[in-house]
Amino acid sequence: MSAHGSHYTFYTAFMPNRFFVKYTFFKVDPAWRRLDAETRAAGKREFLAACEDFSDGHLLQAFSLVGTRGDADLLLIAEAENLDRIHELHVVIGQSGLAQWTTTPYSFLGLRKPSEYSDERREVPRAFHGRYLFVYPFVKTRAWYALPADERYRIMQDHIRIGREYPQVDNHTTYSFGLDDQEFVVAFDTDDAGAFLDLVQRLRGTEASAYTLRDTPSFTCLSSSLERALAALDGEPVAAAIAPS
Repeated sequence: MSAHGSHYTFYTAFMPNRFFVKYTFFKVDPAWRRLDAETRAAGKREFLAACEDFSDGHLLQAFSLVGTRGDADLLLIAEAENLDRIHELHVVIGQSGLAQWTTTPYSFLGLRKPSEYSDERREVPRAFHGRYLFVYPFVKTRAWYALPADERYRIMQDHIRIGREYPQVDNHTTYSFGLDDQEFVVAFDTDDAGAFLDLVQRLRGTEASAYTLRDTPSFTCLSSSLERALAALDGEPVAAAIAPS
C-alpha cells in the first residue's frame, strides 16, 4: 500500500492498455450506525474480505466521501481485464453484512485506454496516487462529434496545453460509450485540491468546453485504506473494525 494506504495493486511483466474500471459509490443507512458495535464490525470485516479477495490479482482502491458529499460515503474503484470479474466482486460484496445496510446512489463503468487527442503514446496510468480524487461523469454535445476529426484534434490541443500547466494534477479518463449512460468518467488525483479547482476554472474558458453537455455530479474523495474508509462510516477505531470476533 502507498503512504496514504489506499492501493491494492498487482503488477505483471506486461500490462495491456485496456482495462475495465468500475466506480461504485456506497451510501450507508443511518440506522446501521445504531446497531451494536460487534454487528457493525462483523459487517465491515465481511466487506473487507470480499475486497481483499478481488485485490489478489486486480487493482482496487478505496476513498472516503464522509464530510464532502451528503449522498455518498464510500467509493470503490475496481479495475479488471473483463467485466465478469467486476461482476463477481460486487456479488460477493453484496453478501456482506454491511452491504445489507447500503445503497449505491451512483455507479460508473468505463474502459481505460490511451487518448486519441494526445501525441504522447505512453502507457496509461493506472493507480491513483494523490491524497484527493475528483470524479465526474462527462457527456459531450452531438455537435462535437459532427466536427471533422482534425478540427476536434485542434480544439483539444489548447485543452491539453492548459492541463500540462498543472503537473501536480493527474488525469485518469475512462471511456464509457455504450457501456454506461455517460461517455466518459473523468477522474483527477492530486495532493493539491486548490490546484485542481484552478485547473477546472481555467478549462471552463477553452473552446472545447463549449461542447460540454453534462459534467455533474462531481465527487470530492479522500484517499484512504479500505479499513479507514470503513471505520469512517461509524467513527469506530480501525482496530475495532478489523479485529476478529
